[in-house]
Amino acid sequence: MADHTSRAHAFLTASGSVRWLACTPSAKLEAEFPDTRSEAAAEGTLSHEICEIKARQRFFKKGEAGYIAKSVATRELNKLRKDPLYQDEMEDHTDTYVEELDLQALGFQERPYIALETRLDLSDWIPGGFGTADCIMVGGDKLLVADFKYGKGVRVDAENNTQMQLYALGAWKKFSLVYDIKRITMVIIQPRLSVNPSIWEIAIEDLISFGSYAGERAAMAINGEGDYNPGEDQCRFCRARERCRARADYNIQMAFGDIVGKLPPLITDEEVGEYLTKGEDVAKWLKDLQDYALSACLAGTDIPGYKAVEGRGSRDWTDQDAAFKALQAAGIPETMMYERKALTLAALEKVVGKKAFGETVGEFIKMKPGKPALVKASDKRPAITNIPSVEEAFAGVTE
Repeated sequence: MADHTSRAHAFLTASGSVRWLACTPSAKLEAEFPDTRSEAAAEGTLSHEICEIKARQRFFKKGEAGYIAKSVATRELNKLRKDPLYQDEMEDHTDTYVEELDLQALGFQERPYIALETRLDLSDWIPGGFGTADCIMVGGDKLLVADFKYGKGVRVDAENNTQMQLYALGAWKKFSLVYDIKRITMVIIQPRLSVNPSIWEIAIEDLISFGSYAGERAAMAINGEGDYNPGEDQCRFCRARERCRARADYNIQMAFGDIVGKLPPLITDEEVGEYLTKGEDVAKWLKDLQDYALSACLAGTDIPGYKAVEGRGSRDWTDQDAAFKALQAAGIPETMMYERKALTLAALEKVVGKKAFGETVGEFIKMKPGKPALVKASDKRPAITNIPSVEEAFAGVTE
């Protein structure tokens, strides 16, 4: 099995391609900052390890490369379940990943060749580049690349996804001598945000064209050439985002750009949309500045006009059991110290297990519409309004 915790990383990574493709000099700039591993990233690594074991159990039989004995799988899974970051919900989400891979395999005319946690050579497009694909399936003229995302902060779409296209190029290079690949399918499985995977198909000619573009941009990125190009997607995980001057200038211009000429006292709906779009990264940039300034102050650096202080504290028991016994001894009834409260639907489902919960009480559950939310027009959910439909407007009206 792959060692997920010690994966090597190229200077230009496929996962960071959305950044260096759009803003080529950012690769060298962020190299000056340490690559700190977040808890979310560690959770993702743990869930990927569980995914790999379950997928090997599902797809490989004894005697096949990649097979893992049930006793070994059980032992490895039990070891992973002792990790402090392990959560019961990982079982359902990793099961969903394997079930989706199973469905995708059925989409091939014959059982495809399946490779898990496969290292791919990307050096034809990225000098010294490589990456590791979660799952590759190939059969006939079809190649499928699947990626598991455990994060729930940002939904990742397969359409025009640069990381997936680079992985697809690497997989095509690896298997094109054996298979006449003409169709590429990319699948992103992100069960904590959607029950349905994001799927996108591309012709091999278009993928090769993307590879040429990526190769040109990679050469510029390695040499630190090109113009800085701040933006929401490329700045989101850039290690230099807090102190990048191009991003600072970009956001200052958006927030405080010059207004020329006399304008009406009320802004238009068009301007509302424009300001919402422009202000989105301004807010994120200010939050990044605050995070950096706090860290700097705590480290003893002087940020003019600011300082770090201790926030509002909170009280906690030194020994809750002893405190409650003292209260009872003072005549306070035990019933006053506790409250009986039902678990939320989501919390109870987590305790019982998704499958057993649905089978037992599914008939007692209904979906309530969510609170209206403002999102970008590119969001795939249908738009809603408070304007009643014709049917609703004339409901109950008789001639």
